[in-house]
Amino acid sequence: MYLADYHTHSRISPDAGSSMTAMAQSAIAAGLQELCFTDHVEPLEWGSLQLRASYDWAAMREEYRTACAAVGDRIRLRLGIELGDAHKAFAHTERLLSGAPELDFIIGSVHMLSERFGSRDLYFFDPESEAEAKAGIADYLKQVQELAEWGRFSVLGHLTLPLRYLNENRGFHLTFDGFEGEVENILRTLIRKGCGIELNTNRGNTPLPDEKWLRMYRSLGGEIITLGTDAHSPDYVGCAIERGQRLLRTCGFTRFCTFEKQQPVWHDLH
Repeated sequence: MYLADYHTHSRISPDAGSSMTAMAQSAIAAGLQELCFTDHVEPLEWGSLQLRASYDWAAMREEYRTACAAVGDRIRLRLGIELGDAHKAFAHTERLLSGAPELDFIIGSVHMLSERFGSRDLYFFDPESEAEAKAGIADYLKQVQELAEWGRFSVLGHLTLPLRYLNENRGFHLTFDGFEGEVENILRTLIRKGCGIELNTNRGNTPLPDEKWLRMYRSLGGEIITLGTDAHSPDYVGCAIERGQRLLRTCGFTRFCTFEKQQPVWHDLH
């Protein structure tokens, strides 16, 4: 079984604190064959609605070089990014990316709701009722559809992300049931654009997306799919990746992807 974690954050991300070297060493200890770093890159300043003037690509390059030197050939390392909320400023995002090093992989993701909800980050979205929560989900899916139509990324990250915060942090018991049409449109758009999705193992909690939506993606002809933990610290690297592979087989997949120079590399599911 080929084990790869394609969604991890190092201290290059503002919400994580470990070095890429520490993350790589944890991946080796967990028995992984491949690890991709996907630190946050957004067109807006972190925690702000102000456009980011520039991005410190040099710091990312140096951190990655150090990790590669530290682990040698004990694991295959890849350099990627999680490109968050590009829908807030597509043109500016493209300018920021023009200075990037050669990237193997890009996760496209949405964390912020629309102006209707004050452009609030989903982490801070605290609805007073189930109806308000569902209105937030509907708003989120509109942003995801816009991002999918742009399509300048490898895979869409954690499609059902609002459920992480609404259920795990806010005490709701929600699903995306009732949003089948919106989700199908997003998945069809991604397939048409040549993009995939990720199975985010959510650090061992309910996967994002879960079985229903994985089956929908597969039934529509979707095949490009990666597995990632969303680890922000070494202790979660590789968490539930084997379980995720078993889930993909259950949903009708026969293979999954890693990436090199933004091109999929296929691995059979066993």
